[in-house]
Amino acid sequence: MTELNSLPDNWMVFDEAQGLSNDLCAAILAHADDAIRQRGAFHLVLAGGTTPLVTYRQLAHSQADWAHWHIYLGDERVLPSDDPERNSVQIDQAWLNHVPIPTRQVHWIPAELGLMLAQRAYQHTIERLLGQQPFDVVLLGMGEDGHTASLFPGHRHDLDQLVVTESHSPKPPSERVSLNEPALANTHHLYKIVTGASKRDAVAQWLKGEALPINQIQAESQGGQTQVWVDSQAL
Repeated sequence: MTELNSLPDNWMVFDEAQGLSNDLCAAILAHADDAIRQRGAFHLVLAGGTTPLVTYRQLAHSQADWAHWHIYLGDERVLPSDDPERNSVQIDQAWLNHVPIPTRQVHWIPAELGLMLAQRAYQHTIERLLGQQPFDVVLLGMGEDGHTASLFPGHRHDLDQLVVTESHSPKPPSERVSLNEPALANTHHLYKIVTGASKRDAVAQWLKGEALPINQIQAESQGGQTQVWVDSQAL
């Protein structure tokens, strides 16, 4: 068990995953209001996996100025567009099918095109919509092996690329498309979300400073903030 008073200042520990999800939902809605008021739009990068799905289901029942939201994905599996293992399918079912965000503002990774075409298409999407401007919020989860998005420990990528491919994922399916570290770091607010006892070993490695991808990514926009939210089971 990690001593709570030994954690970095930007770490917040929740007694239960539900409390974390409640606060994350509220934080996203507050950031959206601020971004729309200040800049006219809210650009949000979503994490896949099971941890954030609870928050997405809460957002499905929330009130927001949905017409000004833009949605992006941190990564996607190279599978048919309707495959239930796709992050986009799971997020649609949990949230986006239930709120009126315009379809043209939901920017899924077209992974059904295959690795290279999907990578090029999504890089073009990011460059066209944002240029050098940062995202407003990026959500990152972490797998039991320490990966985040589809960036895996020990796998190297060209940091000049905003979007990269992974053809040898340790977890099936082997082929994935992911935002790269510089793209994920280009945000006003970065939330790293980890829950569950199965993540405890990876969290321990993270706190020891081992070179996990999630440990390398910090919000780098001017005034950017990085927060790490975990539940007590993950420590």
